[in-house]
Amino acid sequence: MLRLFAIATLLLWRTLPAQPPPGYYDDAQGLTGPALHQTLYGIISPHTVLPNSAIWAAYESTDKKPDGTVWDMYSDVPSGVPAYAFNFVVDQCGTYSGEGDCFNREHSFPQSWYGNAAPMSTDLFHLYPADAWVNQQRGNWPYGTVTQPNWTSINGSKRGPCTWPGCQGTVFEPIDAYKGDLARSYFYMLTRYLPQLPGWDSPMLFAGEFVPWAESLLVAWHLNDPVSTKETARNDAVFALQGNRNPFIDNPRWVERIWGPTASVEDVALMPLRAWVFNGSLHIADQTGTVPIELHLLDVTGRSIATARIDAAITPLPVSLSPGTYAAILLHGEQRTIVRFVH
Repeated sequence: MLRLFAIATLLLWRTLPAQPPPGYYDDAQGLTGPALHQTLYGIISPHTVLPNSAIWAAYESTDKKPDGTVWDMYSDVPSGVPAYAFNFVVDQCGTYSGEGDCFNREHSFPQSWYGNAAPMSTDLFHLYPADAWVNQQRGNWPYGTVTQPNWTSINGSKRGPCTWPGCQGTVFEPIDAYKGDLARSYFYMLTRYLPQLPGWDSPMLFAGEFVPWAESLLVAWHLNDPVSTKETARNDAVFALQGNRNPFIDNPRWVERIWGPTASVEDVALMPLRAWVFNGSLHIADQTGTVPIELHLLDVTGRSIATARIDAAITPLPVSLSPGTYAAILLHGEQRTIVRFVH
């Protein structure tokens, strides 16, 4: 009787929209850019760290479909009937030799990018149940877009050469229905672990910031695949286990206030650090009073094309830039600021 009541209560609770506790985000109201980013880090950090052994059981509250099967984004077919479905406990891996054999734990933000370290390795906001074979094909490849895949899963997830502007090499593309979910997982990771980011090694990051192509990809996925009821229910379920939330599920507009895609003229005028190109020079305007500043200028692929030390409030630096999107990463003391501009 008690278990039946608990299941009924859980099913009712999972249908409700995500509801952070009153006042949870009060400190973030009205903020934008780095101030908002830093404040959200303080709100969602630290969290209750789950041991690796607890993840299997956690999935039964965070990733269960209405029919009781595992909600695997790498095999699900939202508009139809999946070719197979996994059951909790009995279909945990084990050994496998093809799709549909069993499910394991997919670190959507690969463990090698942060040195396989805790607490990232068990953080449910980027850790999902996934078909083990598909997970193996994804490997540690970054996310991207693929038009000529060298491997395709049953539900249409693809691996192959990247076609997103500025992106190079092999990538993995999930189906459209879950691109926003995974993008918001990445925005969470770059917020929850803000102080640790400079030490991470990823083809989607440079000095702890998204490289331009990765940022534009993830923002596009976020905008094109809005927050779903699946995500809001999962946000609540993870909150019950970890004691923190994904702010970009609760307030999707915060993505654009931190990462773009563009800022208004009024917003740019208020930025303490600005960058623009004029008469063949990159100009950096600093109103923070934190000079000297170390500059890394990245092109859209994430390649560092210039570095410099900035010692004055307004510094013109001669550059020869082709038309495109650029990011200036400015390191000042223990602070990092990224300024995006189009030339």
